Amino acid sequence: MRSLAFLLLLAATPLAAEDAPGSNPIIRDRFTADPAPVVIGDRLWLYTSHDEAADGEMFNMKEWLAYSTTDMRNWDFHGPVMNIAGFTWASHDAWAVQVIEKHGRYWLYAPVEHDKTKPGKAIGVAVSDKPEGPFVDAKGSALISNDMTTKGEHSWEDIDPTVFTDDDGTTWIAWGNRQCYIARLGADMISIDGPIREITPPHFEEGPWLHKRGGLYYLTYASLDRSDHTDERVSYATATSLDGPWTPRGELTGSGEGSFTIHPGIAQFKGQWYLFLHNAALTIGTRKGALGRRAVTVEYLTYDADGLMRPVTQTKAGVTAPPPKP
Repeated sequence: MRSLAFLLLLAATPLAAEDAPGSNPIIRDRFTADPAPVVIGDRLWLYTSHDEAADGEMFNMKEWLAYSTTDMRNWDFHGPVMNIAGFTWASHDAWAVQVIEKHGRYWLYAPVEHDKTKPGKAIGVAVSDKPEGPFVDAKGSALISNDMTTKGEHSWEDIDPTVFTDDDGTTWIAWGNRQCYIARLGADMISIDGPIREITPPHFEEGPWLHKRGGLYYLTYASLDRSDHTDERVSYATATSLDGPWTPRGELTGSGEGSFTIHPGIAQFKGQWYLFLHNAALTIGTRKGALGRRAVTVEYLTYDADGLMRPVTQTKAGVTAPPPKP
């Protein structure tokens, strides 16, 4: 039997940074992917997809989850906010989601597989009066379907929506796989107002994320240089207008541990910028991380004097380590 003195010493010993609450991966009781942060009031909310793939299965994703925090260390779970069945015109694949607040309501944009009436991936929009949901289909049909974008040679180019409200109140949506598209949303948040334009940056693969800092717009995305590597990394481009031109800025961070895919999400919370990602480093019981069993991580994000994002090194400690110096 261990002595009382030993147990007291053990209790008083600080956890290693990589074991502390808030270290990576930040969610450890289920497999989560495609992180989408948004600040609402004094909390940072995080919406994710939910990986449930069995061994040998690529993806099995049926619902979207919500978490929130006030300190970036401890995360409250708010349960599933919507299931794929909530889009009656969709058949399966509850992939990367994003939620924003507008008109006093919360709007969820997510890619799904459309039913046979419009084969291919599509993007739906749902709405709730509360950030924790439940969310319900706001349109009754797809906002974007595969027949609306014709450049891609595959059926899954209409995925991974990112939504962003500019300083003038207009809201924009960007999305894509291999090709990156952008369009303005209607004031009703459930229609496209104007043309769909292509803004594909170098090595764009999927997972775009729009944000703005000062007068600079940032398009961050999962990149894949097929001539050089086999796993996605994160790259970005900048512009002084959403109309472009977009200037490529190279890689922001490398691939996620054990994962072919990666998905950036960016938010400023209580004065600090954060970069959310996912990898496949989590093991739950006997189930190890895999292509369809990923885990969300977060790192500090900083900018140089020109407004460019400094390269990010992915760590186990994450935000439990001290913030980097400006």
